[in-house]
Amino acid sequence: MKNGAGQSVSLWMSADVPASPPLTTGVHADVCIVGAGIGGLTTAYGLMQEGQSVVVLDDGQPGSGMTQRTTAHLSNEIDDGYVAIERLHGESGARLAAQSHTSAIDWIEATAARHSIECDFARVDGYLFSPPDEPDDVIGKEWQAARRAGLTGVERLDRLPGNMFHTGPCLRFPRQAQFHPMKYLSGLVRAIQRGGGRVFSGAHVTSVESGKQARLETSQGCLITADAVVVATNSPINNMVTIHTKQAAYITYVIGATVPVGSIEPALYWDTLDPYHYVRVQRRSLKQGGEQDVLIVGGEDHKAGQADDGEARYARLEAWARERFPMMETVEYRWSGQVMESVDGLAFIGRNPGDADNIYIATGDSGMGMTHGTIAGMLITDLIRRRESSWASLYDPSRQPVLAAGTFVRESLNVVAQYADWTTGGDVKAESDISHGSGAILRSGLKKIAAYRDEQGELHKCSAVCPHLNCIVAWNHTEKTWDCPCHGSRFDSFGKVLNGPATDDLSPIQVE
Repeated sequence: MKNGAGQSVSLWMSADVPASPPLTTGVHADVCIVGAGIGGLTTAYGLMQEGQSVVVLDDGQPGSGMTQRTTAHLSNEIDDGYVAIERLHGESGARLAAQSHTSAIDWIEATAARHSIECDFARVDGYLFSPPDEPDDVIGKEWQAARRAGLTGVERLDRLPGNMFHTGPCLRFPRQAQFHPMKYLSGLVRAIQRGGGRVFSGAHVTSVESGKQARLETSQGCLITADAVVVATNSPINNMVTIHTKQAAYITYVIGATVPVGSIEPALYWDTLDPYHYVRVQRRSLKQGGEQDVLIVGGEDHKAGQADDGEARYARLEAWARERFPMMETVEYRWSGQVMESVDGLAFIGRNPGDADNIYIATGDSGMGMTHGTIAGMLITDLIRRRESSWASLYDPSRQPVLAAGTFVRESLNVVAQYADWTTGGDVKAESDISHGSGAILRSGLKKIAAYRDEQGELHKCSAVCPHLNCIVAWNHTEKTWDCPCHGSRFDSFGKVLNGPATDDLSPIQVE
């Protein structure tokens, strides 16, 4: 399995996921789903259960995108908090958000049980805590907002329980959950295949055309037709502008360190810092026998393509964790992932704006990809089957986030500012300044070039212009990728597109 957008390896990547064959010919299905992550596969499974014929297309193997880079928190505590969700969506919207994420956790639990998927699913408590010097009203206000949203079981505590580090006031969210995302995805793929669903890799979709019968084309020359299409890529490849003005791509960092078995109570932990930290424990079996716990700590987010200091961010994560978890041993994993943050804190799930009513998208995970992806499968199944859903307007991609205007303007201005990169110099003055295994932007007259020198010393050059909307890409040293600072497209060292919204590679330049 390829590592998707980057070179780092997560804790989950060793799972045995059923291989899917490459698509080599045209196909037809009732529904074609682009993207074999948790959103796409949940949608495929739901529709298959309804008697629909489904085909799933992905450039890589199932789960090889951002699903394998999650930390796999299953929570109904919204990433932005219920105070913000209530302000942006009203009390009724906050209640629907709580209800939908709660239902998503229940759906995963029920599906895993139905198909005997051994994915380490476990119900755990979740704890939201603030630093000791933060005003108590932050936790108090969130407690009241969560209860107004229908989460009446949430409790306010004076500190984290047991012998955990001192936090000051915190909230306990009962009946949260955690699981092994790739083991779960493997079971979902097998269930889809057993039910007659078709899952293909090597299918790089380059165009999606709406109409009474939708048409999709791949870079391999295959034509796919379907009555309905669901684009469940991390960032939609069929929406040029509209959605990308309402969400922004962020890179988030994760470390995984060994700790003695049982030394940390299994739970989900989140703080209220900005950027915030999120923590959980995963037990794993050792090849030589016995078990070991891995402490998973994430955070240190930044806008995609707008920072290249991953090593420093990993170091800060480790320092933060060692201060609070002195039993930490060796850091064995360091990985990053990309999250799409919507301006109003909730995903965009439903009919794609500007298309016929048979084209759907699922994006804007807002740091809650596992539950938002599951909600997408449940909601889009209802929409395609023409059933009413109380969640539809809340997640409607066409919604206008009027009350998030400040965030919308700030993110829009940030994107505009990135186009100034056209006028700046290169990262280095000459090709000879690029070391082996590294990349840099070069200035050549009016052009900007993305140059990568491989481990053998050979130089590879591409245009530095992202084919989506012409921003200048930036080199990411920790993942060895070219990242677009405008809308989050990512390309490997040689310019091959890894993550949308771009569908084309960076244009190659002949090395003289």
